[in-house]
Amino acid sequence: MFTQEDTHAINTIRVLAADTVFKSNSGHPGAPMGCAPMAHLIFSRFMNFNPKNPTWANRDRFVLSNGHACALQYILLHLMGYPTTMDDLKNFRQLGSNTPGHPESHMTVGIEVTTGPLGQGFANAVGLAIGEAHMAATFNKPGFELFNNYTFMITGDGCLQEGVASEAASLAGHLQLGKLIALYDDNHITIDGDTEVSFTEDVVKRFESYGWHVIVVKDGNNDLEAMANAIEEAKKVTDKPSLIKIFTTIGFGSLMAGTEKVHGSPLKADDIVQLKKAMGFNPEEHFAVPQSTYDLYHAKAAKGAGINSEWDALVEKYSAQFPELASELKRRLANELPEDWAKALPRFTPADKAIATRKLSESVLNKVADLLPELMIGSADLTGSNLTRWKTAVDFQPESSGVGNYAGRYLRYGVREHGMAAIMNGLDAYGGIIPAGATFLNFISYASGAVRLSALSGHRVIYIMTHDSIGLGEDGPTHQPIETMAMIRATPTLVDLRPADGNETSGAYLFAISAKDRPSVLALTRQDLPQLEGSSVEKTLFGGYVLQEVEGADVTLVGTGSEVSLCVDAAKLLKEQGIKARIVSMPSTTLFDEQSHEYRASVLIDGVPSVSVEAMTTFGWNRYAHESLGIDTFGASGPYKEVYAHFGLVPDVVAAKVQKIVAFYKAEGHVPSLVRKYFH
Repeated sequence: MFTQEDTHAINTIRVLAADTVFKSNSGHPGAPMGCAPMAHLIFSRFMNFNPKNPTWANRDRFVLSNGHACALQYILLHLMGYPTTMDDLKNFRQLGSNTPGHPESHMTVGIEVTTGPLGQGFANAVGLAIGEAHMAATFNKPGFELFNNYTFMITGDGCLQEGVASEAASLAGHLQLGKLIALYDDNHITIDGDTEVSFTEDVVKRFESYGWHVIVVKDGNNDLEAMANAIEEAKKVTDKPSLIKIFTTIGFGSLMAGTEKVHGSPLKADDIVQLKKAMGFNPEEHFAVPQSTYDLYHAKAAKGAGINSEWDALVEKYSAQFPELASELKRRLANELPEDWAKALPRFTPADKAIATRKLSESVLNKVADLLPELMIGSADLTGSNLTRWKTAVDFQPESSGVGNYAGRYLRYGVREHGMAAIMNGLDAYGGIIPAGATFLNFISYASGAVRLSALSGHRVIYIMTHDSIGLGEDGPTHQPIETMAMIRATPTLVDLRPADGNETSGAYLFAISAKDRPSVLALTRQDLPQLEGSSVEKTLFGGYVLQEVEGADVTLVGTGSEVSLCVDAAKLLKEQGIKARIVSMPSTTLFDEQSHEYRASVLIDGVPSVSVEAMTTFGWNRYAHESLGIDTFGASGPYKEVYAHFGLVPDVVAAKVQKIVAFYKAEGHVPSLVRKYFH
């Protein structure tokens, strides 16, 4: 079954890993050298892929969960014929290269998901497997198995210690994701040394308790047949994800093999010399690849291209027999939205009743969910509070559960906020799916590692975060977000959306669903808010706009979310004192920052002091206001109206403070230009 060519290919990976990390003087050679046999097997014997069409919808997916072993993945991409060149390997971890320090899906063709922070890739793989199960249940027909790909993952001791991996593994077992196969590189080493110092649990029993099928391979350094048999066995188990625990030696072939010294530092020059000699390579040559190794991998790639062509032909036959489904499939894979879907977004007038924005969000989902079958929405065990389950929703569950099926689009994530976020990154990466997940805004902090990767990778993930301020009331400061929105606004490409009423809530969804390459956070209230005069679905897309204009304004009040109506009420009191207040609604500082200088200057006008009002930290508001009213302590427990009064965020107190601010700037005789200072 296996020949000397397999051994040559494995050893080629090992010496290339040593050369790549040595050349960059940075990286992790040990894991690629230890994982080389299992990686070779996956790519040369089991995975279906096509380097000439890397986004083929039914390709098998590969996730390197332990992203510090990224040299391994770049080497395999090169050997397979993806655009990763030998020069890319030589420029590993260098500025501007296609081979960054950890795998990044938006930078390197063939990388499915961005990994590096341990455990994230594990959860991403669960999302990819959910994606396959859902697309198969939605589009497959007898004789037309359009979706049947596997998700393969290499994970390690570090990943399995991370909480996010545990959350995702638990859910994967519950969901019976039989096409998810994880190869556990058990080399007993982390940066601190042998895992005996911190990680001695029985991983086999743990994963069996999660509902996984577990296989153990004792010699991952040499026993290709045992590993291949284990993968074949895993593929036959269709109602459980599989974990193949493979004992390996980190840095196999190095003088430092089996120690932490080979984990995070390049091998020494003399070590590489002896490694190459032992593995049959010329120590004077660097980045050498035998033609037979290229031939082996290119043959596998050619076979994948053939399977891709057969799939294309199957889709054409499918299109003739199921034209409506085929049209829907092609639209979703092209990442296009249905025409006119946005016309279903609710619109409001001031005559409409006051409603909490979480309830308005529910109204939006009920209007658009059936128009957008690519939406897969879920909650981290707060469905009744987040109001994310629309009326016609069916749960995504295994058929055997009796409570849903894989064609269902509502995901019960359980109390797993971090796992939810990381799984959604995998769902978006799969293609044809727009994931949205919900919890309380304060608990997005649990998920921040994955949220950051949503932004870095450009995933269209929608975070529906309710109970967005002290307005949640009695649950108190443990649940009341203060610094949270500042963190969200500070994250590059992540879009903050804190709507003030129904029109802005619809506008927030219009942006979040339409934005193909960036994630959004919708911060929604528990308490009712009035429908505002001057609010607009379309103007929400500008991030900030003039809600109410006045001639000869003395002050600009800038509010966001629930505090916009507070600004409106304060402005009425100021008018009684002879102070004219114009009102700006700022649902998204991120989107506002992206507008033209002229537009921003028309909103934050010169010569008029600006005062921001938000029931959260004032941090960051100096960019949009001369003075800020907010909360720079933790919150407090109590009925929400009393809590607002406690912090002085009520119309009369706000009006009194603004009156003093106006008087101060009049006495100063000068108001600094906000837009020139920060945006010109």
